[in-house]
Amino acid sequence: MPSDTSSRCWAIVPAAGCGARMGSQTPKQYLPIDDKPVLAYTLEKLLAVPAIAGIVVAVGRDDTQWRTLALANHPKIQTVIGGAERADSVLQGLQALSLFAGPTDWVLVHDAARPCVQVADIERLLQQVRGTDGGLLAAPVSDTIKKVEAGRVSATVDRRQLWAAQTPQCYRRQALEAALREASHSGLTVTDETSAMEHAGVDALVVEGRFDNIKITRPEDLWLAQAILRHQAEEPL
Repeated sequence: MPSDTSSRCWAIVPAAGCGARMGSQTPKQYLPIDDKPVLAYTLEKLLAVPAIAGIVVAVGRDDTQWRTLALANHPKIQTVIGGAERADSVLQGLQALSLFAGPTDWVLVHDAARPCVQVADIERLLQQVRGTDGGLLAAPVSDTIKKVEAGRVSATVDRRQLWAAQTPQCYRRQALEAALREASHSGLTVTDETSAMEHAGVDALVVEGRFDNIKITRPEDLWLAQAILRHQAEEPL
């Protein structure tokens, strides 16, 4: 948390997407892992962090499944209607938070379909952003990276400075909202919060996360997430 210890921490979970790459009619955040929806695992991880004062979940306007989750009625969880893009959903969440969160309060934005994050990593991120403008969990790239053009390799990219961005990503409420609005006004497409903060000139801190903090995007990711979550249940880290 910041040197200003009066600043609190909140979380936003954008969950309005349909997850088209999963090839399923059910949005990926509601797909079951051992009879529990992905989104339930994600929220349970955030609720286990004592520093998080409340969570805003941004759902789709036509979402009929959110209210079937027991956690939808949790006293620390509030729901808003999200937008067409991730940034739109995060902005809706930030607007909701503005009613009771201070401008310098921290906001963690975490992917709905990233259920394997470790509580200890979330707490470590919050600890290490103290005295900074904010930052994110990320993992160094371990694969050899190829640049591909027209289906052919055109170059091998030096991976020594490449990191794969994860979530949560953590920034001050007012600063994040301003950065996202400025990115939108500039016509900049941002796929995560740090992209907007970069555009605003913020020097984001990178906190190394675990490789098993995967995002469920394709069908095979669901099986991998199941194995990780089962391992975590047996041997919590």
